[in-house]
Amino acid sequence: MSKTSQAAGLHRASLAKLHELDAALELMYYGWRGMTLEADDYLAKQGLSRPHHRILYVVARRPDIAIGALIEVLGISKQALNRPLKLLLERKLLTSQRAPEQHRSKLLRLTAAGQRIEQRASDHERKVMRQAFERAGASGTAAWMAVMEAIADNN
Repeated sequence: MSKTSQAAGLHRASLAKLHELDAALELMYYGWRGMTLEADDYLAKQGLSRPHHRILYVVARRPDIAIGALIEVLGISKQALNRPLKLLLERKLLTSQRAPEQHRSKLLRLTAAGQRIEQRASDHERKVMRQAFERAGASGTAAWMAVMEAIADNN
């Protein structure tokens, strides 16, 4: 059985509900996995993983972001960023240059190869989102966006 078909049925698993919101939590967990499954398979073939994609995703949308700002956006420690960032720099998927006005700060930017990998991984996720939104319709999409905004505001 393929990895995709195994994972596809997991969201239907009959887990014991210990709280009234457990069904929503399960959908969140399995929904995330369903959305990222193809992207993660693609990334693995590139020798990368989810943390690498998160970094590429943010840097693609904020070229010349300082490492400190990237840490803040990702909500992780400098230590947690170190290994994946080092690999992305070694593989020349990112460039790092000193900020002209602040020499202690390094600015990150995607290379062409980094842009291709970020785009392909994100395209896999966008495809899943697009299909789900088409299935849910406009009102379902609006409701999902409202719920996710409320959850994201907890940051």
